[in-house]
Amino acid sequence: MFQFGNKPSRPRLKRHTRLREIINLLFFLIAVYVLLEMATPRSVVLSTSMQPNLIEGQRLLISRINYLFGKPNRGEIVVFEPNDYQEGQDKLIKRLIGLPGEKIEFRNQSVYINGNLLNEPYLNELCKSAYCPDDSWQLAANEYFMMGDNRNRSRDSRTFGPIKHQQIVGRAILRWWPPAAWGILTYTYGEAVTAAP
Repeated sequence: MFQFGNKPSRPRLKRHTRLREIINLLFFLIAVYVLLEMATPRSVVLSTSMQPNLIEGQRLLISRINYLFGKPNRGEIVVFEPNDYQEGQDKLIKRLIGLPGEKIEFRNQSVYINGNLLNEPYLNELCKSAYCPDDSWQLAANEYFMMGDNRNRSRDSRTFGPIKHQQIVGRAILRWWPPAAWGILTYTYGEAVTAAP
């Protein structure tokens, strides 16, 4: 016979079971945070070397995963440790210009790759002769050449030389701060160099 009045009580969680669930949740959140930090660390633009494309104070999301499963491409903005890097120093944010095995040349303040003029639509102004004198670098099999978009205000591979693949932290994929500057960083690939005149 069905009786009213006495509702069946819900099983109560024991205090130690509830505490265990809270501890498990905390461990899960910490693990997710650590994995995100490892896969997509954040970086701050600390100088004017990437103007006009990146402005001092902007914050970027960096992907380590891209270079775990693929190779860096010309034109990508990357975070890396320069050759004179010491623990605790800030990593640099520059554009990848030269790939392994290529010859990088400055001629008349323009960049040439293996004798062909590099098309650089991301530059706002030409490099002055004082900062871009005629010079050349032959990259080894594991070397990359990095340069800032603001060539007249950038400390890059022209100063400390080419870097190795293991010095690259990751590729910039998203500008997330300030909110007005939010946006995914897109890269166009294809023929980056044209025949020299």
